[in-house]
Amino acid sequence: MTLKLILARKHLEEIIAHALEENPYEACGLLGGKEGKVEKVYPLPNAEKSPFRYRAEPEAQFRAMQEIEEMGWEIVGVYHSHPSSPPYPSAMDLEMAYYPEAVYLIVSLIDPYKPAVKAFSLASGKPEEVEIEVRD
Repeated sequence: MTLKLILARKHLEEIIAHALEENPYEACGLLGGKEGKVEKVYPLPNAEKSPFRYRAEPEAQFRAMQEIEEMGWEIVGVYHSHPSSPPYPSAMDLEMAYYPEAVYLIVSLIDPYKPAVKAFSLASGKPEEVEIEVRD
């Protein structure tokens, strides 16, 4: 099965804007939707306020998950940014991958004028790149 993450251009722009806004700290959030298609982006505060790690603020994460469930959606993705490293899961990212069925989207801000975005499945315990389909 080829995994794919489908999102609207506005969703991708929202994720990148959140990453830029939080820079030099990592930004994080959830992607709610169904069958790999993002319906809503949930930017969450990074409780760590760190350039090297993220931990979603628990209450905000709980509220987002509640809404996702109420909408009949699932967590199709988890996103975060790498302010100064490539868009590839770090050892810590792998360790903290609590939603193996979700796609992990990473925004690299090595060049903040040209953010690089990649997505991965971490279900097997090792990163497998996932196609990102951006729709207008």
